[in-house]
Amino acid sequence: MDISSGFTDTSSPTSRPRVRFAPSPTGFLHVGSARTFIFNWLYARSHGGTMILRLDDTDVERNTEASVSSIFDGLKWLGLGWDEEYKQSERLALHRQTAERIFQRGLAYRDFTPAHTGDSEKSGAQGTWLFNPGMRELSPAESDRRAAAGEPFALRFRVPRDGLQVRFVDAVYGEQAKLAADIEDFALLRSDGMPTYHLASCADDADLGISHIIRGQDHLTNTFKHVLIFEAAGAKPPQFAHLPLLVAPDGTKLSKRRHGPVVSVTTYRDAGFLPEAFINFLCLLGWSPKNDREQMSLQELTAAFSLEGINRANAVVNFKEPATTPEGTFDPKAVWLNAEHIRALTVEDLSARLLPVVCAAGFNVEPARMLRVTPLIRERIKLLRDAVTAADFFFVDQLPPYDSAELIPQKGDAAMALKVLQRAREVLAGVEFKHDPLDGSLRAAAQELAIKPGQMFQPIRVAVCGRKNAPPLFETLEVLGRETTLARIEDAIRKLQ
Repeated sequence: MDISSGFTDTSSPTSRPRVRFAPSPTGFLHVGSARTFIFNWLYARSHGGTMILRLDDTDVERNTEASVSSIFDGLKWLGLGWDEEYKQSERLALHRQTAERIFQRGLAYRDFTPAHTGDSEKSGAQGTWLFNPGMRELSPAESDRRAAAGEPFALRFRVPRDGLQVRFVDAVYGEQAKLAADIEDFALLRSDGMPTYHLASCADDADLGISHIIRGQDHLTNTFKHVLIFEAAGAKPPQFAHLPLLVAPDGTKLSKRRHGPVVSVTTYRDAGFLPEAFINFLCLLGWSPKNDREQMSLQELTAAFSLEGINRANAVVNFKEPATTPEGTFDPKAVWLNAEHIRALTVEDLSARLLPVVCAAGFNVEPARMLRVTPLIRERIKLLRDAVTAADFFFVDQLPPYDSAELIPQKGDAAMALKVLQRAREVLAGVEFKHDPLDGSLRAAAQELAIKPGQMFQPIRVAVCGRKNAPPLFETLEVLGRETTLARIEDAIRKLQ
């Protein structure tokens, strides 16, 4: 005898899957949870289905409003949205009705034991607690009498002990089976009347018509209990797909407590990741598209996504700590993908995203100026926050101090640098501030001074940008304008004198 739940892909156009993301608000939005949300969303959208957000907030002692806010902040940043929204704490009547239905069918019993004692049966795997014979075998009359007297009790599922197997087919891990005799009589209601995770989750899934449960592999063993609850409540179990875990470079499960902010979605947001790039990165953790591509748009991800492409092996997030570069904390592939997505944006779109980042860093920048600067730095940034250091000299009246030795060109000296800047001051005072006239005039000046163009350009670049590593010179001069350019060259001349 067995209790089974099968898996059938609902890929036909007439099928409308209903999937859910059900976070518990006990901390910030974990990157693994975000991936679970994304995979559910992609499955729903690729099959014309419904995406449901349900806060599993019945654990009153651990839930916090700060966690709720953090989860919503992270989800809203991803920008995918959902179709229906529920709070589990507002559905307690349904959970208790479901528990009562199971109890009335004789598939649950009251356990008045304050705690498991030496009388408990320990015949499960690894000697785990299975049930308390005194409570399981208590007569209905005695159970009713003690309950009527106000004695507190937990309501436990009466797991069959007759050789029955609980089975289900997982879309990722295949057929799963377990002897019911190795499953403990788990609680449905606690002694305070609150539902357990197992009961509340199954009751809500059944009531909301969830067709597919797509969740982390750490819930795989819970599914045997959930199949029992669905069957006992008279509901057909949904189809299951469990996702491989995300692990750190050392192979440990990626956790908030052990690995800190690098596992929080809002850390990536605040560091300057694009949401579409972050989504792209998370999708490649444990899922392989048939096209073998890495950089993919949301539309391409939706079209390509399938449960068959999900891997069984855990996925490694290759973050580094401590960081040696501003982006060094993050997985290099995440940073690379972000840079690729940045370059794929239109100048107008990228400029609009960079503007609030630059302003938040304390620069008062007009949108029109940001729009002119953006094409000059687009190839030079990997994260949005890189714009602050890549383009700061465009947004200040006075350059911060820099070493005057930087003004000296390669194979030159301070006298050459001074001569270059003095000649540049004369040329730039009269030339049109457009790329071609600037290019032609400064190259001609280099020829006059009998030096290489690079020896002409470096002192000017350092004088106007305060550094050697900067965007293309002539475009930079165009954006800075004549007045600012000449003022900064004048300052550089004074440094050399």
